[in-house]
Amino acid sequence: MDFTFNEEQTAIGDLAADIFAGKSAIDRVKAVESTDERIDRELWRELAQAGLVGIALPEEFDGGAMGLTELCVLLEQQGRNVAPVPLWETALGAMAIAEFGTQEQKQAYVGPVAAGEIFLTVGLEEFGPADPTAPTTVASPGADGTWTLSGAKAVVPAAHIATRVVVSAATPSGTGLFLVDPAGTGVVSENNETTTRAIASNLTFDSAPAELLAEGEAVQWLVDRVEVALAALQVGVGTGAVAQAVTYLNDRQQFGRPLSTFQAVSHQLADCYIDLEAMRVTLWQAAWLLANDHDPKAAVLVAKWWSTDGGQRVVHRTQHVHGGIGVDTDYPVHRHLLWGKQIAATLGGSSADLSRLGAQLAAGVAS
Repeated sequence: MDFTFNEEQTAIGDLAADIFAGKSAIDRVKAVESTDERIDRELWRELAQAGLVGIALPEEFDGGAMGLTELCVLLEQQGRNVAPVPLWETALGAMAIAEFGTQEQKQAYVGPVAAGEIFLTVGLEEFGPADPTAPTTVASPGADGTWTLSGAKAVVPAAHIATRVVVSAATPSGTGLFLVDPAGTGVVSENNETTTRAIASNLTFDSAPAELLAEGEAVQWLVDRVEVALAALQVGVGTGAVAQAVTYLNDRQQFGRPLSTFQAVSHQLADCYIDLEAMRVTLWQAAWLLANDHDPKAAVLVAKWWSTDGGQRVVHRTQHVHGGIGVDTDYPVHRHLLWGKQIAATLGGSSADLSRLGAQLAAGVAS
């Protein structure tokens, strides 16, 4: 495996860094957080015009015809700037439709996503400590080939502005992915503010009409990519937090010396470096395996665990070394803490990750 970025991936990262940095100043982010949507639509349009929203979508739908690795490069830059746009949700929803959907579904949703005209999201989490690959929401087939959903999905990001939600559900033959209109018949949406100040929705389905995308391994396919995308975002969040800490510690003076020269502070940042490097190598291993159509085995859950466990340590340490100003909710590094905690709780915390990883490893030994 070679995790060195090629020329195209480097260019994507540089372009994304410029766009996110230009649109993510603290005053701008605070202004977006005060709106009802909590979405920076101007930033979204700029990302779409640059071809970044559809970077991993097929060329026939005006996408960039690249893949998961390039999307992760983009998400890392978003995380560095804690930019309030539903990027992984929309991109992975569209990727699922491009992978499994009918031609009509692709025409209806994939092209408009690449153009920045619509948002999508994914509903994988349920209430309680459920395994996201084994949903309890139930999909029932009708005699005429239609489907309905019954059950609930928790903390569905950006559902309040999404045209469709890609929902996982149990079917008579296993599991499947379905498209649901979050404002449609049989769907009740309860909007809530998350840790990051974004809006997420608890969706309840009561015989809600749904379009089948695919059964079989489709749920695992999407869960793997969501977990890798979250790991990429978390690497960016941690990297951005450390960059802010370094700037602050080099400028702040105590006893006639920069704070960065004190041994206890240096050790804190060294620990952040170790965690970030572990997060990076496990992220890019998992992304490389998925992007090259290899069986990731435990690699995805390892990356997810490192982003959950190590990611929280990084954002807590970087806030701590800022001293009293680190707990000021208007100070930029506090947003990295909030994002780090929200990402770490998505699709289960570190204990849930280890439980699933242990079960997967045990199953492999038993077989």
